[in-house]
Amino acid sequence: MMDFFATCPKGLEYLLRDELVGQGADDVHEALAGVHFRGDLEAGYRACLESRLASRVLLPLHTFAAGDQDALYRGVRDIDWSAHLGAEGSLAVDAVIARSAIQHSRYAAQVVKDAMVDQFRTEVGERPSVALQRPDIRLHLLLRRDKAQLSLDLSGEPLHRRGCRVAQGGAPLKENLAAAMLLRAGWMEQYRQGGVLLDPMCGAATLLIEGAWMAADVAPGLQRDYFGFLAWRGHDVALWARLHERASQRAKIGLQQLRTVFYGRDNDAQALAAARRNAVAAGVAGFVHLQRGDVAHLQRPDGASTGLLLSNPPYGERLGNIEQARVLYRILGERLRDAFSGWRASVLVADPQAAHDLGLRVDRRHQLYNGAIECSLLHFDIHPRSAQPTSKPLSEGAQMVANRLRKNLAKLRKWLQCENIHCFRVYDADLPEYSAAIDVYAGRVLDDQGIASGEVQRWLHIQEYQAPATVDPLKARQRFGDLLHAAGEALEVPRERVAVKTRVRGRIGDRYNSKHHPGGLIEVEEAGLYFRVNLFEFLDTGLFLDHRLIRTQLRELAPERKMLNLFAYTATASAYAAIGGARATLSVDLSATYLQWASWNLARNGFTGSRHRLEQADVPRWLLRQAGHFGLIYVDPPTFSNSKRTGDFNIQRDHVDLLKRCGDLLESDGVLVFSNHFRRFKLDRTALEAVFSIEDGTKTSIPSDFARRSGIHGCWLLRPR
Repeated sequence: MMDFFATCPKGLEYLLRDELVGQGADDVHEALAGVHFRGDLEAGYRACLESRLASRVLLPLHTFAAGDQDALYRGVRDIDWSAHLGAEGSLAVDAVIARSAIQHSRYAAQVVKDAMVDQFRTEVGERPSVALQRPDIRLHLLLRRDKAQLSLDLSGEPLHRRGCRVAQGGAPLKENLAAAMLLRAGWMEQYRQGGVLLDPMCGAATLLIEGAWMAADVAPGLQRDYFGFLAWRGHDVALWARLHERASQRAKIGLQQLRTVFYGRDNDAQALAAARRNAVAAGVAGFVHLQRGDVAHLQRPDGASTGLLLSNPPYGERLGNIEQARVLYRILGERLRDAFSGWRASVLVADPQAAHDLGLRVDRRHQLYNGAIECSLLHFDIHPRSAQPTSKPLSEGAQMVANRLRKNLAKLRKWLQCENIHCFRVYDADLPEYSAAIDVYAGRVLDDQGIASGEVQRWLHIQEYQAPATVDPLKARQRFGDLLHAAGEALEVPRERVAVKTRVRGRIGDRYNSKHHPGGLIEVEEAGLYFRVNLFEFLDTGLFLDHRLIRTQLRELAPERKMLNLFAYTATASAYAAIGGARATLSVDLSATYLQWASWNLARNGFTGSRHRLEQADVPRWLLRQAGHFGLIYVDPPTFSNSKRTGDFNIQRDHVDLLKRCGDLLESDGVLVFSNHFRRFKLDRTALEAVFSIEDGTKTSIPSDFARRSGIHGCWLLRPR
């Protein structure tokens, strides 16, 4: 059995996982921008030949420590390259660097190349040549946190190059993104039900050709004449020939049975010429109708009572300008309402305002990336104009909130994309009279067995802030209602996926109230880890979003240390330490509910067994009877507690004693990370500086999405003197 990694654009991981499972791959699990899987060589070949979604298929050869140039060089030299390439062959090296001592990818690739050719010179007196285009083998170096993984790129060049695009228009759509759009839009279900596929702005016909190949079961790699394994010394020629022949036979039968149900329009004559040439090269020209025309005169094809309209219209960041794009969206929405009743439509957009401009209620949405541009694939059921569902118009105040939300989301978009953040704060009482915090979570619903199923969806978690006593309670209720309406509209989230925590009055004063929501457990991804989140049943969701950078710091401090997590809650910090290389983790909390939750979080990420323990105990009492030592301690206490199980605890009064007891368990070169959410908290430096050197890390621990509320938590790093 071999290990493989198939890369893909962000947003396609779950689709690619399901595709590889369907191809018979083993131990398939998604990661950031790709999917791990296992199998024999046939599994790797099939992924190269049949995957519609993968960008590359990598076969890892060797993993080793590479903290500097010499270590990288030695690790590469340790591989027997004669098993992969002859001295007369050619090679290329790609490198990706993340948080390592070696910081330049070209330099790292050069070191790999030098180590390889030096081995050949030493062994046979000759060396391979370097060929940037179509080398005999292409290598991929991933250098992350000074750990190198060197892989053979079986694809050789990106798999979205199907071998049939002979012409292209402006801003071409990559074929694997086109395939993802078709899958998300449910094209094959439409096809099986007799529907047609229409792209009203088809450009070079990428969506139509992918749709035809999908319907005809044409393997996307069938027309390629180059893969990265064809000249590899480990290549099984007979196996590849069998797989290729089977795919050829399936395509022949599929094309014989294919129906002529593909329609494309474009107002650009050059784009249509490119579309015709590409359809001929793909072998589907006889099944595709192409016509010149603009969107304003769009009609459904004759006799097509049902079908899918799928399109990637020009948007401001890609072609033209934003205002022109918005006019185009409004025209498209009008034509859909007037002429396409009974159809489904899916439109790829980059502007959050686009759904509003289309004037249609969004049924579903998926996040995709067109190159570096974050986009949404919006799905609509088209009803007759008289029956078209419409949203209640926003009040003037709600419209103000909606505009602010769209502005905030646009401002955060690039940062969220660069940092790969899916759960974040998008609004925090930006408009004082609309006083609430709005957090966005992107996740998948967990079933009764705790398994994530379905598609990634956007959810909202909205917490009301207490209105001043001078504000009329009825007015406050109205404003909060406006905020809820605006949030659902601007962020395109239906009411059933909005968790609301509102303040209610009771004998114990202000508290939050939330209704139970069946199915409200979701799984979210953060920094390559997966966590369970409960948006509806508790005040806190299980993942403190404002602690994102604290968790990152714990991961960076964790390598080769034993980590203690006190008041562990759902053990997200322990998971970060574990993935950062901690030798062991111990998570202590009094709540059985939270420890069960923590157990799920750790197990979901593969951190089980005696190295990652959980213990139920009252932390202050637990500390009194401990004598072990830890290299990293994280303590994030509650502000206060007066339950019968814990006794009386107050963070301001008791933090000195608590931290000193933690210090007794800290190794001489260890680090104690202390945080809390008490806004009026004052660290008693006078009492603590005799024991610790203290670094205030609060400012650097506040993420960008919490910049408006910089006092949301405090964070300090304490080291023994």
